[in-house]
Amino acid sequence: MARILLVEPFLGGSHRAWSEGWAAHSRHDIEILGHEGRHWRWRMRGGSVSLARLLAETTRPPVDVVVASNMLDLAAFRGMVDLPGATWVQYLHENQLTYPRQPGESLDTGLAWTQWRSLVVADEIWCNSAFQRDELVAGLDRLLASAPDHGHEPERAALDAKLRIEHPGVDIRERRSRPPGAQRPLVVSNQRWHHDKDVGAVIGTVRRLLKRGIDLDLAVVGDHEGGEAAVIDPLLDGLGDRVVARGFLDRPDYEALLDRADVVVSAAKGENFGIAVVEAIAAGAWPVLPDALAYPEIIPVSHHDDCLYAEGGLGKRLAEVIAHIAAGASVPEGLAEAMAVHAWPVTAERMDHRLDELLRR
Repeated sequence: MARILLVEPFLGGSHRAWSEGWAAHSRHDIEILGHEGRHWRWRMRGGSVSLARLLAETTRPPVDVVVASNMLDLAAFRGMVDLPGATWVQYLHENQLTYPRQPGESLDTGLAWTQWRSLVVADEIWCNSAFQRDELVAGLDRLLASAPDHGHEPERAALDAKLRIEHPGVDIRERRSRPPGAQRPLVVSNQRWHHDKDVGAVIGTVRRLLKRGIDLDLAVVGDHEGGEAAVIDPLLDGLGDRVVARGFLDRPDYEALLDRADVVVSAAKGENFGIAVVEAIAAGAWPVLPDALAYPEIIPVSHHDDCLYAEGGLGKRLAEVIAHIAAGASVPEGLAEAMAVHAWPVTAERMDHRLDELLRR
């Protein structure tokens, strides 16, 4: 059993779920070193210093592997701590080169260069999807091309061999049948209320379907603080009792909602994996997702035609799926079961095995 130090400056949301999920299911000894999940820009700029100090203030056995999220300035942290013989891995939930920016927002080149230096000092880099890996490489090539001289060609040439795909784990529960007595199909949006998830586009589509007489209920749940809450809340207010749940739900209520969900829908502009969507699919919801981002990677190819829509096709596809469900059709066969590959026991064993290989090497 190896000793793993998992460093997460932003211990919140999907980052926290990933850290604690792996620690709970791993056969290795994983210690989490982190800060609260807020002030993400400050975490990237200052977290390396405060976490290095925190590490120095405690006594612990030797560390075999350091696994740090993309929120850590890994180059700075590695230079400030004394962990002889450790192997260094960076896990990318997202990255600062390709994260969707708001209209008019320019690339934060300071954070982009921080991201690059972290990749340079990592012994291995784990991306949470092939989609993100490919976007990252393209973004890095654009960034490195802007260097006026003394470029980083050798470091860029070494990068590809360090990149590896490691999908995150998901808490997958046994699929349950829809409760008896349910009437209207229940459509669920379960992503953050931030610009990159474009929850407002989902609500606008639902409003148009309701005006056409298509019968449905709606739940819009997830992290609702900040972001686009000021826009989304009035849209939901206008739907009255069609909205059966909104905002953040505690875990038991969230799981109960997924047990009732007929459809899970996304209009995201940025998605490197989609933990919430996988949870809903595993619970038995029919996904209606963009044919873009990481979604074609997560949905089995045999189900692409049933579940993915082309740009501009959300309304048409959602109406078709609701009509199928209202007519008594079931979710495409085998889709929920296909999500088992992302269950934490499977994912943790795969990541543990990779660490074993790194340590042997």
